[in-house]
Amino acid sequence: MENTLVPRGWPKGRPLAVSVSIMLEGWAAPDAPGIGPMGNPLRPGVVDLQGRSWADYGAKVGAWRLLDLLDREETRAVFYTSGVVAEQYPALPAAIAGRGHSVAAHGWSQGTLPAYVTHEQEAADIARCVDIITATAGSAPSGWLSPRCTPSAVTSDLLAAQGFKFHAEMFDSDLPYRIETPSGSLIGVPFTMEVNDMPLYVRFGNEPDAFTRTLTKIVEGWPRLGSPYACLDITLHAHVFGRPYGALAFLDSLAVVKRSPHCWLTNHEALAGLWSDRS
Repeated sequence: MENTLVPRGWPKGRPLAVSVSIMLEGWAAPDAPGIGPMGNPLRPGVVDLQGRSWADYGAKVGAWRLLDLLDREETRAVFYTSGVVAEQYPALPAAIAGRGHSVAAHGWSQGTLPAYVTHEQEAADIARCVDIITATAGSAPSGWLSPRCTPSAVTSDLLAAQGFKFHAEMFDSDLPYRIETPSGSLIGVPFTMEVNDMPLYVRFGNEPDAFTRTLTKIVEGWPRLGSPYACLDITLHAHVFGRPYGALAFLDSLAVVKRSPHCWLTNHEALAGLWSDRS
């Protein structure tokens, strides 16, 4: 009997959809990352130039390394891109789109959270992101992820009003679902945190191989859970796992998924497309 949980296009016999997402993050001056490799935030009012330099690696080096590896592995990803990165490095979104990946929006600056601003300010931030990504990548972004995955109560509505197709910061489901708003509908895509370099490596101090071990545990253990249909994310930040050791862990993780008989590699835009086509 046909499984009614998933739409047509989901590969038969492969219940676990593994999405590849690259976070291409930037901070508008004078903001800087709240967490950095030194692990000791500076006192309030002092600009953390070391943290900003660490983050700039993503656009200058890390994203380019990951693009090359994705090409070699014949894998397509969504690059969630801060507007300030697209503005400062316009050749990068163009290269990402030109090599077959999706350029989605990740807020203008990682220092601005939708939950902290007015609805008017949030709408202006979204519009600014749409404009710069359209100008640099060649097409409007179809997906959105808020900085820190922290939306406001009206983010989905504002996204629908500006033509977005999916909103990828849903933590309440294993599968995508349709979100209805006063401004129209869009697809809510689940975002999983288990295989994410920021908490595993930066926040909790694990070595990069913990990334692959965590993924392997989930993938190999999936039949023990009854093999339900679900989505799982492989999430890298270009300024974190775009560095050599992290990039090696990423390659190891892709190999785990590719050799699994019950997984398939995809990305958030492809998954949203499956649900958008579902009648």
